[in-house]
Amino acid sequence: MKKIKRALISLSNKDNLKKLLSILYKHKIEIISSGGTFKQIKKLKFKCIEISKYTGSPEILEGRVKTLHPKIYGGILSKRNNKIHKNDLLNNNFFEIDLVIVNFYPFEKTINITNSHSKIIENIDIGGPTMARAAAKNYNDVVVITNTNQYDNLINELNINKGKTTLKFRKKMSEKAFSETAYYDSLVANYFSKFNKNQFPQKKTIHGNLIEKLRYGENPHQNGAIYSSKKNLDIKQIHGKKLSYNNYNDIYSALNISKSFPKNVGTVIVKHNNPCGVSIIKNQLNSYLEALSCDPISAYGGIVSCNFKISKKLAMELSKNFLEVIVANGFKKDAIKLLAKKKNLRLIDSQNLNIKNTTSYISNFNSILVQSLDRTKFKKNNFKIVSKRKPNSEQLNNLIFAFNICRHVKSNAIVIANNQSTLGIGSGQTSRLDSCKIAIEKMKKFKPNHFENSVAASDAFFPFVDGIEKLVQAGISAIIQPYGSIRDKEIIKFANQTNTVLVFSKTRHFKH
Repeated sequence: MKKIKRALISLSNKDNLKKLLSILYKHKIEIISSGGTFKQIKKLKFKCIEISKYTGSPEILEGRVKTLHPKIYGGILSKRNNKIHKNDLLNNNFFEIDLVIVNFYPFEKTINITNSHSKIIENIDIGGPTMARAAAKNYNDVVVITNTNQYDNLINELNINKGKTTLKFRKKMSEKAFSETAYYDSLVANYFSKFNKNQFPQKKTIHGNLIEKLRYGENPHQNGAIYSSKKNLDIKQIHGKKLSYNNYNDIYSALNISKSFPKNVGTVIVKHNNPCGVSIIKNQLNSYLEALSCDPISAYGGIVSCNFKISKKLAMELSKNFLEVIVANGFKKDAIKLLAKKKNLRLIDSQNLNIKNTTSYISNFNSILVQSLDRTKFKKNNFKIVSKRKPNSEQLNNLIFAFNICRHVKSNAIVIANNQSTLGIGSGQTSRLDSCKIAIEKMKKFKPNHFENSVAASDAFFPFVDGIEKLVQAGISAIIQPYGSIRDKEIIKFANQTNTVLVFSKTRHFKH
C-alpha cells in the first residue's frame, strides 16, 4: 500500500475534473499543475501549485516546454526504498510525486478534422506521454491515470484504502498507460507514413480500440474480440442478439460488395464469406427477390446487405426467411417495428460507414501480410473486346456487373449473370473448371429459364479451353476474363468459332 501525498495533473480533456479534485482534497493530497489545467483547477476553487513555481523554471516556447524538468521526473521516477535516490532528491530539494493524472493533446481528433500540417504538428503531445511512461515505469511507487474513464476506479481505490493505493491497482494502471502511449505514438507514426506517402514503412505500427470481447472466435474453443482503429465502429447495431466473430466477417464481406454499387442501389446475400446472390436492379424489392432467387437454399441463415434504406414493404419479404443479419443504409421506423418481432435477428445500420480505408491485414505465425484493397471502380476502358462478335451495351453492362461480383468471390470464381443479377456462382474451388460446373448447376437448379443472353465472368484467365467450353455449352453468350494465359489465342479462337462475345480485363482479381 502506498500513501499518495503529491499529485501532478496535466490534462487536455478536463471533463469530470471537479469530482476528482474533491477526492484529492479529502485525502489531503497536494496538487501540482500547469497551463490550462492549472487555471481550471483555480477556477473550481481548489488549491494548486503552478508547475513553473514548483520547478522554478518558466514555461517556454509557447508552452511546448512545461513539465520537462528534472524536479518533475526525479519526483516521478525515484525509487522510494533506494538510498541513493532519496539522497539525490534531498540534495536537489526535489520531492516525490506519487500520482500522475494526464491525458494527451487531441492528435487523433485533429487529424480527423483538418489537413493543416502545422495544426497537426502542434497537437503532437511530448510532455504528456513522457510523464505517463515515467509514472508507468515506476508503478511500484507511483499511480498513473491516463483516461477520464479511470477516474471512478481511482476514487474508489482512494476511498477504500484511505488515500492509499494497492500494488495490484498500480500495475493495472501502468498497463493501461503503456497501451495509451503506444496507441498515441502509432497514430503519429502512421500519420507521418501517410504524409510521406510511404505505404510500407520499415516498421509498421497497428493500433486499435477494443470494441467488444466476443463469445468466441470462429469456433467455440477459440477466443475472439473485435478492435477498431476508431473509438467506435462505423456500423451500428439497432436490434438483435450480440454479433459473433463469423457475423462480423460476413457483414464486412457483404459491405465490401454492396458499397461498390451506385448509391442507393443493390442487394447482396452472403453465406460463409461468399455472395450467394446479388442484384443491382433499381427496384429495391425486386433487387432483393432476384438476389434471393439465385440460391435460396444457401441464403437460409445468411446475411442480407442492402445498399439503401429498408422500407416496410421490403421488411415484410425479408421477414419471411430465416436470416442472421440484415444490413442497410438505415431502416424506416415501421420496418424496424416489423423486423424487431424476430428477437434474435440482428439489424445493422451502415449508413455512416467510412470506406476510405485502403489497407488490408492478414496475420499468421507472428507475421503480417499487408496490401492495398481491391476497390478500383471499373470503367469500360479497363476492358478490351477481343472476339469478332461485339457485345451490345446491355451485354457489356452485365459483363462488368458480373466481373465486379466475381472479384468478391473466393477464388477460383465464376459468376453467371443477366439483367444486372447473378444467376449462378461457383466459388472457392481448386479447379476453375469445377467452379464453372458449380455455377452452371446452380443456374440450372434455381434459374432454369434465364439462360438466354446470360453472361459469365472469371476472376482470372482460363488456362485451358475446357472452362470456357463448358460455359458456352450451357448457353452463355458472352464471357469476361483477365488476359495473361499462354493459351489466350486458343481461347479467342474458340470464342470466334462459337460466335461468343469475349472481353479481356486488363487486371486480375483473385480473392483468397
